[in-house]
Amino acid sequence: MWQVKGRFGRRNYYTNAMTRSQFLITGAALAIPVTSAAPAPIEAANLALVTDFCAAFAARDMTKIASYLAPNCSYRITETAAPAVGAAAVERIKSYVERSSKIEFKVLDSWARGPIVINERIDSFTRPDATPAYHLVGVFLIKDGKIEEWTDYGIRG
Repeated sequence: MWQVKGRFGRRNYYTNAMTRSQFLITGAALAIPVTSAAPAPIEAANLALVTDFCAAFAARDMTKIASYLAPNCSYRITETAAPAVGAAAVERIKSYVERSSKIEFKVLDSWARGPIVINERIDSFTRPDATPAYHLVGVFLIKDGKIEEWTDYGIRG
């Protein structure tokens, strides 16, 4: 804040400018390493559920894969795709599983906050004509120990 004495008295002017001491305090705060707290038990359970779900794709067993999904699960293969819900979600997943001879979901990072689990993955599918790999971020909503919603967001670049 700065003041100007003018014809009608003093006026206060506020700026977005940061003082040197504010800058140094902010820099010191940012330099302190941040550690996250251990996940709560429900978060750890949700994280394990999604990790096991992703690992289940390697066996290509749709019964096992579907066992992780809620009956009315909503699945979106990309953020721009319309969701498939319930049996249609299972069928969409099944179509990718059946046309691949090998599937690997390589989980790079995962974290949970309450009922939400987010993971960064590279999904690889071995098919007769190609072996595409997709770098993704998966967002999962867990309810009553099942995956209620699953949306993948592609990472480009």
